Amino acid sequence: MGILEEIRSKAKQNLQRIVLPESTEERTLQAADQLLGDNLAKIILTGDPEIIHGKAKELNLKNIDKATIVNPKKHDKKEEYADLLVELRKHKGMTKEKALELAEDPLYLSTLMIKNGDADGEVAGAENATGDVLRPAFQIVKTLPGISVVSGAFIMLLDKKEFGEDGILVFADCAVHPNPTADELAQIAVATGYTTKAIAGFEPRIAMLSFSTKGSAKHEMVDKVVEATRLAKEKAPEMKIDGEMQADAAIVEKIGKKKAPESSIAGKANVLVFPSLEVGNISYKLVQRLAGAEAVGPVLQGMAAPINDLSRGCSVDDIVNLAAITANQAAAK
Repeated sequence: MGILEEIRSKAKQNLQRIVLPESTEERTLQAADQLLGDNLAKIILTGDPEIIHGKAKELNLKNIDKATIVNPKKHDKKEEYADLLVELRKHKGMTKEKALELAEDPLYLSTLMIKNGDADGEVAGAENATGDVLRPAFQIVKTLPGISVVSGAFIMLLDKKEFGEDGILVFADCAVHPNPTADELAQIAVATGYTTKAIAGFEPRIAMLSFSTKGSAKHEMVDKVVEATRLAKEKAPEMKIDGEMQADAAIVEKIGKKKAPESSIAGKANVLVFPSLEVGNISYKLVQRLAGAEAVGPVLQGMAAPINDLSRGCSVDDIVNLAAITANQAAAK
């Protein structure tokens, strides 16, 4: 069984309530139909029921009746959600009038549902920019205790089984934080370790990447990774984390033994933590295109509840897979 099949199988075993706020977007509606038909999640759609059912009929979808549909303009908990938003944002001058207005925005409504315990996770981004998806998430759901930075991990599926965990590698951060500090990089490493356990289902062996291996080069950029490695080990002493390390030393056993003979991670890493978003984003795209790897994600990590952002060029399968991943995150939480 491949990892995507395992993710879907785990989602079926512990159904989670996943809200899809872009419910009149065609791909999202098709994905919702598939998720419901395959019994991968309990789906919540936010939107006008008449419009949703009308579009479902046009698309010949058979399972949308199984979804819970919440109309942002009028629903039983609108006042309750507005009061919750006022309480959460009163220090920023949030008024009841403004809160009632925002509670009609599907992206705000979705995160309010999660915060209030009425949903377990959210998938959006098929028609909204990342900033629009994440803004209400940061304001309402916020980050996990001890975590100040949100990052994005990709699960990379390679044909070459000698790399990572039988051909599976987890890359981070490839999606969110441009230039993390040493402490933020350490947080990203630890969060990626938890993501690896929850989604990929194996024990992480985390390599903190640089252009230096164990002091082979001297530079302030290397110093950041060295410090991040130290901090990450302090934050999660139970995790296997090592660095600083060049990419070949991290994933090629022969080179790892030569460059870092005392490391238990060198040559065996299944999680690669990049020193900046620039490096991570370029790397995952190169591996995807040149090596023909399948890139699953990005999986957002560090949030207090699973909220995941799609590319606006996503496919129906991308939405289904990310919803199943979100369900796995929610179940693990």
